[in-house]
Amino acid sequence: MLTIAISKGRILKDTLPLLASVGIVPSEDLSVTRKLIIPSVDGHVNLVIIRATDVPTFVEYGAADVGIAGKDVLVEHNSDNLYEPLDLNIARCKLMTAVIKGQGMPAGKIRVATKYVSLAQQYFAQLGRQVEIIKLYGSMELAPIVGLADCIVDLVDTGNTLKANNMEPLDEIMQISSRLVVNKASMKMKHAEIKRLIDQLERVVTERR
Repeated sequence: MLTIAISKGRILKDTLPLLASVGIVPSEDLSVTRKLIIPSVDGHVNLVIIRATDVPTFVEYGAADVGIAGKDVLVEHNSDNLYEPLDLNIARCKLMTAVIKGQGMPAGKIRVATKYVSLAQQYFAQLGRQVEIIKLYGSMELAPIVGLADCIVDLVDTGNTLKANNMEPLDEIMQISSRLVVNKASMKMKHAEIKRLIDQLERVVTERR
């Protein structure tokens, strides 16, 4: 049996049709059940539904054989102990800087609110900008409004949340999509099953492009 870790929210919504196309269908309605481990209808796969930031940890330590997580989470996790064999091309968005509309990025040292601490530090270091990173876990747009930060680094999809809070995106840091990641030990011990899954998903992703 394979165990697949998937994060809640948009990634889960985009992943379910992809898995269904390769014959992996949860035995319960994930929008209703409160269970965190749900077997597939055929009984060959367990789906583990967890927070996005926990997916690479579950896979790295073998609690899941395979995981599906955004590239932002994987880069921030920064582990050499995961295989990343496939870009699933789902849950696409951008990691961007954003500021209060019309204000632009101030000169000198700036305060940046984000949950992507490593990515933000790397980005501003490349620009040669001095920054103070303030780690937040949500409601990022609030930080510049109340004077906590000069700008934010966050995911941007439609940009509607920024607009609703009188903010605008500035610079793109990286394109984000969800990736398949694999535990290294599982790749050896369950090679045939995981290779089959990778090949099946790759065909579906290619057909969708």
